[in-house]
Amino acid sequence: MKNRLLNFVVGLFSIVTFSQQVDLSFLDTDKSIEERAEILVSQMTLKEKIAQLKNTAPAISRLKVPDYDWWNEALHGVARNGKATIFPQGIGIGATFDPDLALRVASAISTEARAKYTISQQMGNHSRYAGLTFWTPNVNIFRDPRWGRGQETFGEDPYLMTQMGVAFVKGLQGDDPNYLKSAACAKHYAVHSGPESLRLEFNAVPTQQDLYETYLPAFEALVKDANVEGVMPAHNAVFGAPMAANKFLLTDVLRDRWGFDGYVVTDCGAIKQIKVGHKYVDSEVAAAAVALKAGTNLNCGATYKELKKAIDQGLVTEELVHERTKQLFKTRFRLGMFDKDLSKNPYSKIGPELIHSKEHIELAREAAQKSIVMLKNKNNLLPLPTDIKVPYVTGPFANSSDMLMGSYYGVSPGVVTILAGITDAVSLGTSLNYRSGALPFQKNINPKNWAPNVAGMSDVTICVVGLTADREGEGVDAIASNHKGDRLDLKLPENQINYVKQLAAKKKDKPLVLVIASGSPVSLEGIEEHCDAILQIWYPGEQGGNAVADVLFGKVSPTGHLPMTFPKSVAQLPDYKDYSMKGRTYKYMTEEPMFPFGFGLTYSKTEFKNLVVEDAKLRKKESLKVSVEVTNVGDFDIDEIVQLYISPKSQKEGEGLPFTTLKAFKRVALKKGETQKVEFTIHPESLKVINVKGQKVWRKGAYKVTVGNSSPGELSTKLGAAKFQETIILLR
Repeated sequence: MKNRLLNFVVGLFSIVTFSQQVDLSFLDTDKSIEERAEILVSQMTLKEKIAQLKNTAPAISRLKVPDYDWWNEALHGVARNGKATIFPQGIGIGATFDPDLALRVASAISTEARAKYTISQQMGNHSRYAGLTFWTPNVNIFRDPRWGRGQETFGEDPYLMTQMGVAFVKGLQGDDPNYLKSAACAKHYAVHSGPESLRLEFNAVPTQQDLYETYLPAFEALVKDANVEGVMPAHNAVFGAPMAANKFLLTDVLRDRWGFDGYVVTDCGAIKQIKVGHKYVDSEVAAAAVALKAGTNLNCGATYKELKKAIDQGLVTEELVHERTKQLFKTRFRLGMFDKDLSKNPYSKIGPELIHSKEHIELAREAAQKSIVMLKNKNNLLPLPTDIKVPYVTGPFANSSDMLMGSYYGVSPGVVTILAGITDAVSLGTSLNYRSGALPFQKNINPKNWAPNVAGMSDVTICVVGLTADREGEGVDAIASNHKGDRLDLKLPENQINYVKQLAAKKKDKPLVLVIASGSPVSLEGIEEHCDAILQIWYPGEQGGNAVADVLFGKVSPTGHLPMTFPKSVAQLPDYKDYSMKGRTYKYMTEEPMFPFGFGLTYSKTEFKNLVVEDAKLRKKESLKVSVEVTNVGDFDIDEIVQLYISPKSQKEGEGLPFTTLKAFKRVALKKGETQKVEFTIHPESLKVINVKGQKVWRKGAYKVTVGNSSPGELSTKLGAAKFQETIILLR
């Protein structure tokens, strides 16, 4: 009994003494982030450090460290965390070709996130999705339109992805030199875009040329140009090593070559899959060890609980655990999570009145307006007059809120369906009629469907078709998908195709407007010819209904352009599992698609003329300077997306260069009749090409410079794009 009492007293004395020795100087904001993180983490026990390497990091009360869940989402608005403004899905933001808009949208998202975080902290809510470390944006290349999660990205082009991604990260993270507004995370590093059904086990083996030309540029730009705070490796393996354990990409490239100084977080459950899915190691202990050694800081999951055993077995060192833990606290310090004096942090003053504010609602509407792509407008049917007598709105998504949101969405009290938007836009004397007419994804049960007949009694039929995140998206959420969230083909569901054909048969000589909601290309073979006008609206967010109405009735001109190629069918696509870029995207596709990359019509006409190159013969350190005059020759005020492409005039067999490459673009506002001179400067580094060894080199020879409002090709002009301006330059 005496010994027990003595041991208790000694233990109690040790605890008290230890607690008295706690160094709280890590709370001192005058110290550097590196120093503060070292002071804090050096006082943790090994057990405490290991616990901090999970996304559900527990509190350490003696060190005044609160519990924190790192898992938060904000692809197009604060997601899964209550009231927030819902902006257009990523692919819609990509269609705007407007980096400034992307920055403003992301800034609004981080503003709402900050306000919500402050409120959550005050009420003691430290749960998942209530933090400031957002696993956004998704900058994987949308290389194959069957990929269900492609909707989260900004499109198929590395340059467009880079420009939009950098802007989005800057908006999320803010511009304060000392504090992060929120912490963005580039995902899913680095070679990842389906198939979803195999993502836990497949091994991507791109060529060195494809790796550095296509798959890495956006990630590199987000690290170097935007200082992105987090990077999330993909589930799959690359070059034989699961990404969470891929030392080449996580350490050699990301940290050593690019200078990344943020945290690396696994996709959820990925470390466990190093053993289970990839069978790369024979135990979870070994999986935890190889992930930690490769450069992974944070385990979304629980496998890092095995790190103590890994240390005992000599697989990793406690010193490495210390370094990986310290990196995580550098992020938390940058967010201001341990500051006693909140007055130094400009983001701590953001108030709740900015959550779903009038300004953010208006921004959501602007973003949705600018994302809409007009693919067809026969005989200038659109815009429609607001006093049209008998408009008919129909289709399975005409009155759908779910269709507007896409995947990874928030909750908004202000969702406006397309039917609601049109109802609010037309004259009160209009005899607006509505029937859904068709079920979203399954055949109508009742054969006596009167809805098609109404088309023949109306002045115009507006039919809203497409997909939702139930049909395409991440496998765990796409509950209406028969292929883990991916698509087997590019068609609309069969019942929707049949309904459009029924409308076409019943409409007589009345016009039919097709409005398509989707996060990926939809093939219109067999129905395009029946439609007088076609709008691609993506997943436009909470103001989608108002934005569609604004375009339909001419309040604004459609100004979006396709951020990816729309093939005619899957027959034009390579094997989905093949990560070679050959035959993919506008850069390498040899067959004629249905709609080309960069294409989009407006309610006016644009003319390009007087293309001037300052110096057509360039050496290695010389920039290409180009100017062109752009004129709005129509009767409607518009925004135009001026695009510059460079194409090698010829290439040797086996060189593998893209046929053409987007090098610059600008969104230009043009009043009717207005002419503007648009100038581009392409720096020498951007004029280099990636060779088959993955090297960026100055390749001498002749190149064609093309400026227009779509990607080059006869199809673009055939569909209504402006006539291109072209010239030849020589790299010496």
